[in-house]
Amino acid sequence: MNKKHGLGRGLGALIPDNKVVETPNNSLIKEVREINKNEKENSLLMSINKIKANSKQPRKNFDNDKIDTLASSIKQHGIIQPLLVRRDRSEYIVIAGERRWRAAKKIGLKEVPVIVVEDIDDKKVLELSLIENIQREDLNPIEEALAYEELKSKFNLTQEQLSERIGKSRTAITNCLRLLNLDVRVQEYIIDGIISEGHGRTILAMDDKEIQYKIAQKIIDEDLSVRETERLIKVLKEGKKESQPKEKEFSPYFKDIENRLQDHFGTKVSLSCNNKQKGKIQIEYYSQDELQRILEILKIAD
Repeated sequence: MNKKHGLGRGLGALIPDNKVVETPNNSLIKEVREINKNEKENSLLMSINKIKANSKQPRKNFDNDKIDTLASSIKQHGIIQPLLVRRDRSEYIVIAGERRWRAAKKIGLKEVPVIVVEDIDDKKVLELSLIENIQREDLNPIEEALAYEELKSKFNLTQEQLSERIGKSRTAITNCLRLLNLDVRVQEYIIDGIISEGHGRTILAMDDKEIQYKIAQKIIDEDLSVRETERLIKVLKEGKKESQPKEKEFSPYFKDIENRLQDHFGTKVSLSCNNKQKGKIQIEYYSQDELQRILEILKIAD
């Protein structure tokens, strides 16, 4: 399913196309239009040997089967969307379209359609590469989370700014970034497709990295579904809480409040109450930047 957020249109704005829709709130569109304003309206054919991969390409894993599928499509229909490249001495670096470039090489194409973008620095190349990768529907969730984190750190963006820039909700970005709190071995399992993103989100209920890894191993060994993993973690957590007073079961009213609080703060919020109608609201954060954003929402930031 193709994503219809501002992100894809941002990259598309670099390629002349009257069908690209520009919205006032999409700052990336404005920036790339500015970058490309002096370029020719049409793409040109370039020798594939003059083009090289971007060494700073944030995407590390390319699925060979999907490259083969794309290669078959290109063999039959050609490359519909030109590659975006920039000059590097006598060669050109791929900014957007590395999968198309790899597929074209695989079937022995001599030339590919490109648009050459001038006046673009390394920082902007990295940003566009990161954003193009986030847009890909087959990007694994850990790579997506790493791309978000790199965009945040390298360009000093808050999650709110990141949300506006790529056209995804702040909550979706926060939930994705949380996967980086998993043990690195568990992250590798998700990258390799051994366990699912849903499994990973469930495992996050456990803070201890070694326990996370052991749960992942149990998922693999016993072929546990996400629902079965949830039950397993519930048993593990209840084993630690036997001496604690049982919390009152949520009513739809309290569940609705919890959901609204999560939407408002863009992070996980836990609402609990006991039999005496007392309770607590717990707001989670995963970095100092995230804490500062929450304080700003509460209007108590420095």
